[in-house]
Amino acid sequence: MPPSRRSVLVTGATGGIGRVTVLRLAGAGWDVIAGVRDPEKARGLEADAAARGLSLRTVVLDVACEDSCRRALAEAREMTDGGPWALVNNAGIPQAGPVADVDDERARRLLEVNLLGPARLCRLVLPGMAERGSGRIVNISSGLGRVPWPMGAWYSAGKHALSALTHCRRVEAAHLGVRVCLVEPGAFATPMLGRALADLDSVRGLHGAGYDSTVRLFTGVDRRVPTPEPVARTVELCLTARRPRPRYVVGREARLLVPLHILLPLSWTDRIKHTLTGLPRRPVAAADTTGLAQTPGPSTAPVPQPSRRARSGQGEEQA
Repeated sequence: MPPSRRSVLVTGATGGIGRVTVLRLAGAGWDVIAGVRDPEKARGLEADAAARGLSLRTVVLDVACEDSCRRALAEAREMTDGGPWALVNNAGIPQAGPVADVDDERARRLLEVNLLGPARLCRLVLPGMAERGSGRIVNISSGLGRVPWPMGAWYSAGKHALSALTHCRRVEAAHLGVRVCLVEPGAFATPMLGRALADLDSVRGLHGAGYDSTVRLFTGVDRRVPTPEPVARTVELCLTARRPRPRYVVGREARLLVPLHILLPLSWTDRIKHTLTGLPRRPVAAADTTGLAQTPGPSTAPVPQPSRRARSGQGEEQA
C-alpha cells in the first residue's frame, strides 16, 4: 500500500489503459482522482468502482483545453490539500491515415491531446510537487513513438515528441525530488484500434494505397491482443519503486519491434513496413486523365510528320 495514502491523478480514465489503471491503483490503496472528459462517464466509472468495493473520485478534465486543465487541477488541490503526489498522463487519441490525407485540423487536435495536454499538466502539477520535495510523473507514450509507422505517422510523431519531452522533464525535475517515467505500451485490447479504423474510413484518399491492407492489419491485431493489465501493473511500479527506471517497454509487439527498428538498417525496416501496410515500393503509373472533359479546338500548330523509322514500322507507337 502506498505510504500515507498518496494521491494520484490519472487522465483518460474511463476506457482502456486508463480505466484498468485507476481501478488497480484504487484497489492498492491509492487516493485516486480520475480525470474524465464526460461527466456521465465519470458517474459510470464511480459506480463501477463502488460495485467492486473500491473508492475513487473524479474531476472533469479535457486535456486539450487549458481552462479545463486549470479548473481540474484547482479541484484536485482542494481534494488533496496541495495537489496530487503523482500524475499519470494517459489520455490520448489515434489518428490513422497517411500524412497526405490528414488535414491540419486533425493533426492539431492530436497534438493538443497527445502532446500539449501532458506538457501542460506536467507544468501545472510541478509547483506542488516541488513544494513537497517529492512526486512522480508517468507519461504513457507508445512503442510506435520509437517505431514510426506509415498510415499512422501523426500518432507516431506525437508519441515520439512526448518521449522527448519526458526525458527532458526527467532531468529538469530531478533536483526537485520529482521522478519522471515513460511507459511505452505495444498493442493491447483498448478502444484505440477501433478508433483508428474509423479514422482510416474518414480520411481515405482518392487512390487508397495502403488503406485496405492497414484495415486488415489493425483488425487482425485487435482480435489477438491481450487486455491492458500489464500496462497498469507497470504504471503502479513507476509509482511505488524507490528508483523507477526512466523507461518501460510493455507488451510483446513493442519488445520485438523497438529493438528491431534500432538494430536493422532503415532499408530493411522500410521493406517490412511496405509489406505490412501494402504500400507499393516502386512508382505506380498514374491514370492518364488529361483531356477527359476537354473538347479539342482548332490548332495552328503544324501536324508532326512520322519519322522514317515510324513509317517503316520500327519506331514506337504514337498516341
